[in-house]
Amino acid sequence: MAKSPLNRILSRIYGHGRGWVFSKYDFIKEFSGDNIDKALSILAKDGKIRRITRGLYDYPKFSELLQKELSPDIEQVAYAYARKFNWNIVPSGDTALNILGISTQVPGRYIFLSNGPNRKYNILGNTLEFKHTALKNIDFKYNESKLIVQALKSLGKHHISDEAIEKFKQYFKSKNCTKILKDTQYTTVWIYEIIKKICKGK
Repeated sequence: MAKSPLNRILSRIYGHGRGWVFSKYDFIKEFSGDNIDKALSILAKDGKIRRITRGLYDYPKFSELLQKELSPDIEQVAYAYARKFNWNIVPSGDTALNILGISTQVPGRYIFLSNGPNRKYNILGNTLEFKHTALKNIDFKYNESKLIVQALKSLGKHHISDEAIEKFKQYFKSKNCTKILKDTQYTTVWIYEIIKKICKGK
């Protein structure tokens, strides 16, 4: 017996795991707009997903310690918008450092560079901002490549400590190193040399 559109959409959401942020456009190739709207409305009402802002939902992470749902992942929110509007985006330097855990400051504003228009959104008390930039500044194939290049640019050539390199190593899985090295090989020479150090031994 075939699954209903609602159950198929729910299976897709569960398949991405907790923390995934999405819009109806993540399902539009497979389902009709009406079926998606109805399914998301029912799932949100039943508490299986959470509506976090107009047009965006998440499958929230849950803290057993705190016994409550955690705030949405702003990086996930940004990439959900990027898929929705077909933008190419990359975290700005400070935002990249925060995502990587190299900066311990908790920002009230998260900035992403984008080939789309300037936009600003309020996400449950946090400001998510997209700033237009030339595509050549963000034109990498993989999100990990965009993140590491922007973070290194923000730190600057003479401020890359051994401690920072170790934190980069913790973030990037060994299986990603080959694709990142290939993806970033034509970036600024000093940045590529640091990326090689980060991937060394992996």
